Amino acid sequence: MQGKQIIRSLSFKLNVKRCQWVCGLLILSLVIPACGDSKVYEWHDNQGSEHYSDRFNVNAKVLDIKPGYGFYSVKKIYDGDTVQLDDGRKIRFLGINTPEISHRGKQAEAGGQEAKDWLIKKLAHTRVRLELDAEKTDKYGRTLAYLFDENNELINLSLVQQGLATLSIYPPNLLYVNELMAAQKQAEQNKRGIWALADYAVMPFSQLAEVEHSGWMRLSGKVLDIRTTSRFIYLIFSSQSDARIESKWLPLFPDIKSYLGKTLEVRGWPNRREAHFSVLIRHPSAIKILPGL
Repeated sequence: MQGKQIIRSLSFKLNVKRCQWVCGLLILSLVIPACGDSKVYEWHDNQGSEHYSDRFNVNAKVLDIKPGYGFYSVKKIYDGDTVQLDDGRKIRFLGINTPEISHRGKQAEAGGQEAKDWLIKKLAHTRVRLELDAEKTDKYGRTLAYLFDENNELINLSLVQQGLATLSIYPPNLLYVNELMAAQKQAEQNKRGIWALADYAVMPFSQLAEVEHSGWMRLSGKVLDIRTTSRFIYLIFSSQSDARIESKWLPLFPDIKSYLGKTLEVRGWPNRREAHFSVLIRHPSAIKILPGL
């Protein structure tokens, strides 16, 4: 078979890392489709050269081939959480959000350029691989992914650890939610990055009408009432403010009634309709019960 003939002809003077990469690529593309469960053997001759074959050799060992990953170069970095790969795909990092940078006449948000600069430096001399979750693309056609570099560093997580990104969990994409939550808790406790910036200090809901801010915010208020509709559960802070949770994600949350009478910090993007403000909460990581209140 063609696949076997190609494997038999392999004899390269390469370092071990490159040999494993070449073999993995050839096996995945040729041997597996052609010959099913064939073994690949590796041995060294008297000169120390490495050889590979699907035929047994007395000095050979079976090569342990694990399914490989596709690695890509990053062609463009738009901001701290969005890049383009060399194959043309635009990648939006799952589970996180970084502040906006200046674009299309909009002013930069505090910390946005820092996140982009960190990402540029981090990805300058490495390729990346992707891990997907339940949803593969967003409404803009971007691929939703967790990004790993060649050292197996999860870039989404590192951005959170550095305080350059905040959590933005969109169920059902929950693959690394526990790791991301732990990283944000640590960054917040140590006041890294945005957690030390006055722009992201907690603000009472009652002051929202006095500021012009359309980005991610930390807002606080006491839950005075809880109301339910067919689609949402509303945590009511006042007649002008609430946080709403989609009913379908309610199983992810603790007992909603436990929020009643508590002072909460909610994290997200406040939507304004006339004099009313509402924050959509998709995951309990966006709610924090303030202690002692």
